[in-house]
Formats: sequence, C-alpha cells, structure tokens
Amino acid sequence: MSKIERKKYCVYGEWRESKTEKYMPVTDSSTGEVIAEVPCCTKDEVEEAIASAAAAFPEWSLISLSKRAQMMFKWRDVLKEHTEELTYLCAKELGKNLDEARGDILKAIEPTEFACSIPFSIQGSAALQVTTGFDTATYRMPLGVVAGICPFNFPAMIPWGWMVPLAIATGNTVVLKAASFTPLTSMRIMELFYEEGGFPAGVVNLVTCSRNESELLLTDPRVKAVTFVGSTEVGKHIYSIAAAHGKRVQAQTEAKNHALLLEDADLESATNAIINSTYGCAGMRCMALPVVVVQESIADKFVALLKEKAQKMVVGCAYDPETKLGPVVNAAHKKSICDWTQKGIDEGAELVLDGRNCVVPGYENGFFVGPTILDHVKPGMTVGDREIFGPVTCIKRCKNFEEGLAIMNENKFANGSVIFTSNGYYARQFELLTDGGMVGINVGIPVPSAYFPFSGNKDSFFGDQHVLGLDGIRFYTRAKTVTTHWYDEHSRKKNVGTWEGAFER
Repeated sequence: MSKIERKKYCVYGEWRESKTEKYMPVTDSSTGEVIAEVPCCTKDEVEEAIASAAAAFPEWSLISLSKRAQMMFKWRDVLKEHTEELTYLCAKELGKNLDEARGDILKAIEPTEFACSIPFSIQGSAALQVTTGFDTATYRMPLGVVAGICPFNFPAMIPWGWMVPLAIATGNTVVLKAASFTPLTSMRIMELFYEEGGFPAGVVNLVTCSRNESELLLTDPRVKAVTFVGSTEVGKHIYSIAAAHGKRVQAQTEAKNHALLLEDADLESATNAIINSTYGCAGMRCMALPVVVVQESIADKFVALLKEKAQKMVVGCAYDPETKLGPVVNAAHKKSICDWTQKGIDEGAELVLDGRNCVVPGYENGFFVGPTILDHVKPGMTVGDREIFGPVTCIKRCKNFEEGLAIMNENKFANGSVIFTSNGYYARQFELLTDGGMVGINVGIPVPSAYFPFSGNKDSFFGDQHVLGLDGIRFYTRAKTVTTHWYDEHSRKKNVGTWEGAFER
C-alpha cells in the first residue's frame, strides 16, 4: 500500500509543513480509499496566513487597475489550460461526474473573466465643479485582508470563483480556509496561482483547519471582511461574531428550493429539468430542486414519469464518462441522507423510489446513494422543510397556483424558486410574489451568470451585499469621496477656500 501524502498549507507564496498533530483524511468518493491527509492547522498557522496577507496588501493594493486586469487575463488562461486536470481531481475527491466537475471549474473561470473588467466595473462617480471651484469624486478602495470560509461541494467555483477573483482584482489580499473534505482541487489551483499565474507572494493564502482555529478569521482586526458558504447555523454564528468585530460579512447558507409545476406546463421538458436539477451533483448543491410542488390534476402522472426517468440514471464511479449520478462526498454524508429518507418515511411520506441500498459493481466501498423519491410530503414534515443535500426529491401536492405559491413561501429558506408553466400571467405573478432570491421560469437551475449577484433571501443569506456582480465589487471595496479645490488669485481675495465662501458666490 502506497504511503498517503500529507499536504501542507500556503503562506507568503510557499507551502509549509504544519506543526499540528492532527491530520484530516480526504477520500476518493467512488472507492472509499483515503487519498491524502490535510493538516488541521494551528491557530499560530492561521495567524501566520493573516500576517502574510496583511504584509502583501500595501504593495498589491497600489498596483494599477490595468496591471491587475492583465494579471487576471493571464490567470484565466492558466485555469483554462488546466481544466481537464482539475476536473478529474474534483470528480475524484467530491464525487461529481466528469461533466459536473468540469462545470465546477468553468464556474471558477467565469467570475475570473468578470474580474478582468475591473477598470470598468470598479468605477465610482465624479462631478466637475459641484459648486464654484470645487470638484467631487467617489472612488472604490480595497478593504485590506479578506477571508473566505469554503464548503465542500464546490471546491473550485466557490473559493476560486466566488471569493478570490473579485477580492484580488479590487486590490485586497485573501486568506482561504479550504474545506477539509475536498481541499485537493483548491490546493492544486493554489499551486498554479503562484507557479503559472505569477502573482506576488501572499496575495492569496490557504489553510485547512477546524472551526476552532478558523474563529481567528472572525475576530482578528486585520481581517476586514468574511465570505462564508455553508449551513445556516454556522452562517448565523459567523455573521454575528464577525459583524460584532466590525467586519463585513457575506454568509450564503442553506436552501430548500421549491419548484411549482402547474398543469399547463410541458410535462416532459419540466421533468427533464427537475431530474437534472435535483439529482445533478448528487443533490449536493444549494441550487438543487429537492421539492416539487405539483398541481394535483397532474401529480400522479408526474410522479410516475419522474420515477421512470430517475430509474434510468446511470449511477457509477465519478470519473467514469458514462456516469450520470456519482457518489456523495463521504460515508458520514451518505448516512445523513439515508437517515433523512427514513425520517421522511417515519413522518408519513410515501417512498416511491429508494436509493439507500445502491451498490456499484467494482466500487462497493464507494459512497453511493441512488435517486430517491418521497411523495405526499405534507406541511410540518421536516423532510420537506430542511435541507437534505442529497439526491432526494420530496413531492408536495397543491390545488392551484395560489396554494402552491403559499406552500413555497412558507419555507424559511429562499435561495431559489422555480415555476414550470406556459401561462404568462402565472409566470409574471410568480416572479413578483415568490420569496426566492433567484427565480427560474421554466428553468430548473436559476443560477445567474457571474455578472449578476447570487441573491438568496431569508435564512439562505446573512449580510448586505451578495457575491458576484456589482454587489461583489461593492462588498470588497469601500467608498472614498474626495472634494478638491485649488486656490487662485481670485479665490484668495474672495474667500473661496471654504464651502462657506463657495456658497457665497
């Protein structure tokens, strides 16, 4: 048996051995094999990462916008050149099939392309001679050191798409806490960042650690902002602690996205979209559609069609090109999904399709869960209200549009919401009245492009500015308004050196 590689952490542009005694295993989700170990970095090492970012900030923040944009263009090309390498690594450690893993990498490239527009997107405003002899302009200035606390389910897109590009393009430096379940993709990108991206040392730093050590990112005065993606419980904690210490916070948290399927919808197309959204990435994404609220008149037909299509999905090794549904991230997560399924049965839901005992020949130790369908999920059943984060579809039934919308809006999460209909009136009403922050009309996964904010609501987000789009630019910058006056002979005589003197004119 080959020796398991022990990974390092990255500060000052170099990889260093941790002094920790605790290492965390990273598994191949398809085989169950431990493929690496990452350090649970000490508090001193997390502090070292902050110090590295703080040391790099003064010089990096003064680099011109055009130079930063040129570096972002180069970095985008590096990511494109290594897309297939990173795709395989993402599939191996997480369990996404190859197409989904490739999408993870491409979704890191897209915000990088947006960051290339920084000379334009960061522009403030200016007014020439707002009053006689006085000019005023507002600039967007970088904050300093910013922290990113990453989840396991998008090891490329979230740290290297949502967190790094806009942060560094606007002149900040970064400390990333990579997810301990899936750090390898992020670590490889970190290597490329310095080896081929050519960025100055310390602009981005990477650690792996537990929640205890990462608390330093919420309290250290050198850290000016924190971006987090994860559970609502942890997100609320991060928001309250970091905000109490004067930091900006973006906390993207849990979801329980609902689709409203009306009787006038194209049922075949809608079911295909629901299959893709619900079971894609094995349901391990906050923009999945784990709940379908279906009009009673077509409910039985829809459930039968959903089951038929779900049963045809090829479940298999993540890096097998034929696989449509890969494994979930690890054994503990598989158990959690199976426990949630049983809880739904215990609460009275009807089990239409059971994926708990899924076994893939040749990969018997992999963490596989097949498509699962629970019908007749009623109000008050926790399985229909809480995030399962797996390939489980909950079916709720409604009489009409109004009842369906009410069922959806009762949920405490409001990340995304979708309607399938051919009726323009209902589509427009849904757009206006749904609580969901990202809305799909006959679109199963209403994730906006990087040019728009990822805009969850209610208990799916805590903060003021969302990630990406102009919200992201504003989050990573502070406004500085400058008023300028230059004296001349006339102004000295007429007292035009103060606001009072200017208004007198």
